[in-house]
Formats: sequence, structure tokens, C-alpha cells
Amino acid sequence: MLKSLFNWKVLLNLVIAVGVFVGLVWLTFRWLEYHTNHGQEIPVPNIVNKSVYEAIKILDDSGLEYEVDSPQYNPKYRPFQVLQVYPTPGSRVKDGRAILLKVNPRTWAKVEIPDVINKYSGLAFQRLEQVGLKVGDTIYEPSIQKDAVLRILFKGNPVNPKTKVPRFSVVDVVIGSGPMRNISIPNVVGLTVKEAKAIIARNMFEVGIVDHENGGKDESDIIYYQDPAAGDVRDQGMQIDLWASERTPAELRDKIEQLNSVYRMKVDTGLPPVQYQEVPARQEEPVYQTPPPAVPETRRENTKSTTDGVKRDAVKTTTVQPTASGNQSGNRPKPVASGSGSGSNTAAGSNSARPAASAQQKPAEKPKAKKVVVE
Repeated sequence: MLKSLFNWKVLLNLVIAVGVFVGLVWLTFRWLEYHTNHGQEIPVPNIVNKSVYEAIKILDDSGLEYEVDSPQYNPKYRPFQVLQVYPTPGSRVKDGRAILLKVNPRTWAKVEIPDVINKYSGLAFQRLEQVGLKVGDTIYEPSIQKDAVLRILFKGNPVNPKTKVPRFSVVDVVIGSGPMRNISIPNVVGLTVKEAKAIIARNMFEVGIVDHENGGKDESDIIYYQDPAAGDVRDQGMQIDLWASERTPAELRDKIEQLNSVYRMKVDTGLPPVQYQEVPARQEEPVYQTPPPAVPETRRENTKSTTDGVKRDAVKTTTVQPTASGNQSGNRPKPVASGSGSGSNTAAGSNSARPAASAQQKPAEKPKAKKVVVE
């Protein structure tokens, strides 16, 4: 086996294979040197703070390629000014190497206006600030959508959502302030459906039901009835129902009278008006009872002794004898002391007799107590 390895034919084949391998490696390196310009390097020129047009011309003359990038606008520098170069100026690169240029753009990058229409104003302001827009004037406009964003204005013109504008631009926002009150309803009877819709929208109302007599949807039909009636006052956004026909309102008087009986209420003015009178509520004043003043002990004793003396003096009673019924003098009966005898009755100088049998005794009346002042 070893003898076969050292055969001259085997050795010749090995020498040929090694020679071919070395030749391929040498040719590969030579091709790389030729293709990459080995040993031929070009210094990167200093083009920082130059305009992008000047920098491109210098790179073209040097045989270098370039790539331009505008990452973010910086108001401190001029528009289209070269801010940074990679590789850095002074570095040596091969011929045809691409140089990256970072250039200040002309203005801010554009952003899309977010879709905040019919959204709450507080949320809309946050979304506008998040994308880099500034809110300028806040304009309030009558609308049934209170505190909702109605339109967005850029330089005085309305813009739709997803419209691109420069970042940090100032936009104006139109917000609804609530519906207007007591707006007079316009008269659209005699107009076509198309004209009536335009007038209703112009007066800030909504079109309600449109009833065509023939059941069609032709906007050239003539309005012969509307509800509410013209001249009534309603709030903004209220609906106005319309009745349309190919015929004129003069030809539909019976239909109009029928609709009036349904949608127009008649007020009976013959009845007297109802009057309401308010009765004031009666308020009773509270009654406060004052307690009697306290009497000292010495004063109580004096008052008690005085009251006892008064009671002893009032023991005597008097009897009153009425006069005869035929007494014409009209004199009042005189009291007779109870202490005197019953047979000692004297005449009073009058001709009237006093019948003893008819005399009636009344109960004795106690004299009033005298007022005693205790000092």
C-alpha cells in the first residue's frame, strides 16, 4: 500500500493540485486589489455647515457617493445646511464610497391631522398636542353638539382629518356652543323639496319626514304643508316635517284642512280665563306665659294676714226685698240690714206697699276685697 502511494503518478497529481490551488488564491487576491482599488484611498472633505448643494458638488468632484438624510428640523440652523457627515471629515475611504449627510430640512416634518371631528373638545386638544400641533383660536359656533369639535381650520381654511401639515403648526378649532333658542321657522310652502331642504338647513333646522303624495322621491315636488307652521319658534336642530305633491297647494285645500285638524290645535276663546288666587298662609303667633314673680317670705306673711282681715270684715250679709209689681216710681229696692228686727220696717216715703209674703231673700254677696299695698 505504501509503495502505491509513492508512485510517480500519484505524486504528480498532488503537485498539480497544489499548484492549481495556489494559483486560484493568487488570482483571487489580485482581483480583489483591482476591484477595491487597494491602496487607493480618498480623504473625506470637510463639508459641515455648507449647504447641501455645495456639499454634493464637492463629493462628486472627489469621486465619492453620497446619501442625504433629514431627520428633524432644527430652527437654530439654516434650511438645507449640512449638520453632520459620516465618516467624519479627514477620514480616508475608497473611491466610490457613499458618504452619509445629515441635512437640516426646510421646515418641520409633516404630520397628519387626527380625526377629532364630533369628539369632545378636551380629548381633541390632547390628540392635537400629541401629534405636535398647537391649538390657536377656539371659535364657538351654535350647534346641538355642545362642546364637540365641528371643524379644524389651518390658515383660515377647513381641513379634513389625515391631511398632512408641518409639525408644530397652529390650527384653529371650531367648537359647538349649544343650540340657539327661539328661532323662527321659515315658510317653505310653495317651494320644491330641494329648495325647502336648502332653506331649512340654512336656518339651522333639520328636515324630518318628507311625505310625497304619490309615494315617490322626486325633489321637484311642491311643498303644500309643513309642521311646525311658519312663524313658530323652535330651538336649533328641531325637525320640520314636509308634505309634497305634484299639485299646487291651491288644489289641495281639502288635504290641508285635514292636516290642520290633526297638527293645528284650536283654542276656544269663548271660555273665561281661569284665575288663580294665592291665599296667604296664616301664621299664628306663639303665646308666651310669663311666670309670676317670686314673693319673699316676709311679704307672704304680711299678705296672708291682710287677706284674713278682709275676710272677717266680709262676714256681714245684706238682703234685698223687691218692690211690688205695681210700683210706678221705678225706684230700686233698698237693702235692709240683717242685724235689725223684722218688725221695724219703716216707710220709704212712697205710696207703694211692700208685701212681706212675697219678699224673696237673695244669697248674700261678698264684698270685693280691698287692695292692700304692702310696703
